Amino acid sequence: MSAAPRQTTEAAASDQVAWSRVLTLHVLVERQLAQAMQRRHGVGLSEYRALAELSKSAAGEWRMQELADRIGLGQSSVTRLVARLDALGFARRDLCPDDKRGVYAVITDEGRQLHTAARATYAEVLSSALNTAGADQELARLVQAIRSAT
Repeated sequence: MSAAPRQTTEAAASDQVAWSRVLTLHVLVERQLAQAMQRRHGVGLSEYRALAELSKSAAGEWRMQELADRIGLGQSSVTRLVARLDALGFARRDLCPDDKRGVYAVITDEGRQLHTAARATYAEVLSSALNTAGADQELARLVQAIRSAT
């Protein structure tokens, strides 16, 4: 057997181990964030992220597809998510004046207030979750790499 295929196989195995650690860290952090958002603010993590993206927009709005792309969900999932936010009074749907097929998600004042309150929780829980994961020998280097990337 030649050295090149063996090195490729070893690299692939190494990539799988690294990716497995990324996924493990992701699950650990997301679980803690989701629980904290629900418990302290009554919204899911996706709802929080939608409000965060809407609040970053100068106009406080994004087309539904743009919002979907920004938070990593499909358009039908974002449509349901915005419907939940609308029912809670945190966002509303609006039609594009130039293209009646275009629908925008628009953050409300209540949504901005919730985002402001939840942002501190998000930062606190994220930091705590990374600290906890960083104490795990399997995840310590990954956490260090994430923190040094900024």
